[in-house]
Amino acid sequence: MRKDVRILLVGESKVGKTSLIMSLVSEEFPKVVPYRAEEITIPADVTPERVPTHIVDYSEAEQTDEQLFQEISKANVICIVYAVNNKTSIEKVTSHWIPLITENTDKDSRVPLILVGNKSDLVEHSSMETILPIMNQHSEIETCVECSAKNLKNISELFYYAQKAVLHPTGPLYCPERKDMKSLCVKALTRIFKVSDLDNDGILNDHELNFFQRTCFNTPLEPQALEDVKNVVRKNLSDGVCDNGLTLTGFLFLHTLFIQRGRHETTWTVLRRFGYDDDLELNQDYLFPPLKLPPDCTTELNHNAYLFLQSVFDKHDKDRDCALSPEETRDLFDVFPYMPWGPDVNNTVCTNEQGWITYQGFLSQWTLTTYLDVQRCLEYLGYLGYSIIAEQESQASGITVTRDKKIDLQKKQTQRSVFRCNVFGDVGSGKTGFLQAFLGRNHTRQKSIREEHRSYYAISTTYVYGQEKYLLLHEVFPDFDYLSDADLSCDIVCLVYDVSNPYSFEYCAKVFKQYFLDSKIPCMMIAAKSDLPEMKQMFGCSPLEFCRRHKLPHPQSFTCNTAAAPSRDIYTKLTTMAMHPHVSQADLKSSTFWLRTSVGASVCAVLGFAMYKVLLRSR
Repeated sequence: MRKDVRILLVGESKVGKTSLIMSLVSEEFPKVVPYRAEEITIPADVTPERVPTHIVDYSEAEQTDEQLFQEISKANVICIVYAVNNKTSIEKVTSHWIPLITENTDKDSRVPLILVGNKSDLVEHSSMETILPIMNQHSEIETCVECSAKNLKNISELFYYAQKAVLHPTGPLYCPERKDMKSLCVKALTRIFKVSDLDNDGILNDHELNFFQRTCFNTPLEPQALEDVKNVVRKNLSDGVCDNGLTLTGFLFLHTLFIQRGRHETTWTVLRRFGYDDDLELNQDYLFPPLKLPPDCTTELNHNAYLFLQSVFDKHDKDRDCALSPEETRDLFDVFPYMPWGPDVNNTVCTNEQGWITYQGFLSQWTLTTYLDVQRCLEYLGYLGYSIIAEQESQASGITVTRDKKIDLQKKQTQRSVFRCNVFGDVGSGKTGFLQAFLGRNHTRQKSIREEHRSYYAISTTYVYGQEKYLLLHEVFPDFDYLSDADLSCDIVCLVYDVSNPYSFEYCAKVFKQYFLDSKIPCMMIAAKSDLPEMKQMFGCSPLEFCRRHKLPHPQSFTCNTAAAPSRDIYTKLTTMAMHPHVSQADLKSSTFWLRTSVGASVCAVLGFAMYKVLLRSR
């Protein structure tokens, strides 16, 4: 909502513009009226809408046309004043003032107009019969008020309506010719309905209506008031109420009724609470709240955000199969202005046998977005109504900014939950297979992935010492001469070579020696395609000898050419190394170190499966 309102009064001379302003300020009719009143400012605490209001007078005798044009361009609302006892001043409304204002305002953002019939104390008849056709002809006219500066009739109301025309304009909401809401308004209210429909049954039940009422107006509806609202809808629409709840049709009808009865501030209150600006677009401040991100820190979702996303998943998983079908996914993102996830997402996270994103995959994709592009995550949470449904100040409250990695190294422990592993390797070394195997896909399943749907990321959970962590794998494009800062910034490096290709290891060795030899980032060699006959690598030394020279863990054999899902042990080792970069390479080579990790992962896997079954039964 605007921080202040600027009201300009125009009209023919002697119609009482200055008298209206002076009567408002002094609460009595002035005995001496100057040509023009000085600009006055009404403080926020004495206006109904709690917004400072500037009132500007115009005098043809004292001001030039250029000064008038400047004032028109600065005004938020313009009151065209005429005298009800002067036909010429009424005619000038359409023949002079409306065309003049139109010429000096932006066509895309018409300034609202108020027609003001002054000197009603001098006549016994109303000018409304003459004015109504003018109002119907010009959609920018918000309303008409007849008043008297002498008798103080409707003076406060005049300026209230002017203020209301700026803060709660009818134009963006309603088309008087069609007597219906405009499409942008319908679209915004439809999103609001779907966000407020917490169980996604297409109906706002009493609990949801009360939550909506409390969210927007800070007070619940009394049971009788709630029933009265539904009765009004029942009387006018056959499909407005269903199973004693309000349907989308009924919800839209109520807001149409509010606007038609001059209560459009009710609709604006709802729209603004859900993040909309005066143009019915989601406000940038709503979508992108401030979030400070210092260098060497990462972003993760916190517990409240995960709870919210779990509720969003449950809301749209209508068949309770713990996966989102394409139809359920489209329904979930129906509150977005565009589809945020492409087919590559299905190859980035875990899916079921049908290729549908699972519950775990859903949370993983949100974790990935938060880590890689937190601003995009804030935007997405805004579309879903996080701050409203979770009753938080903004989406930023759902984000945890981790501490500097240097502090983690100093303290030899980390509080982070997401770890990035950049995967290097020459063309054909098996990097993509390594990423997809992390998602439980063997070589046979990987063959069905179309090239245009390929993903260079894979993210899922691993267990280290009983703690659930996210491991984010990123396949780095094998261009040795052009590695970006992002390619080199990670928690652990994975160097993949093909054991059946004698020239594959050389690339890994060069990358390590040029970029990671003196780095504190832990590295691991992956001997991929270990199901194939091993060839001698055409390099100065063997991969095992290379690792010994540079105090790296010995190369880890890996294959995704298995009958069942590939082993996940290697990913647990990678996560453990990422969590403990301070651990010496000698410790990493110790069998006791890895045994503790493997036992912890096995116990958590069993417990995790048991919990999964319990959750499935409860759903």
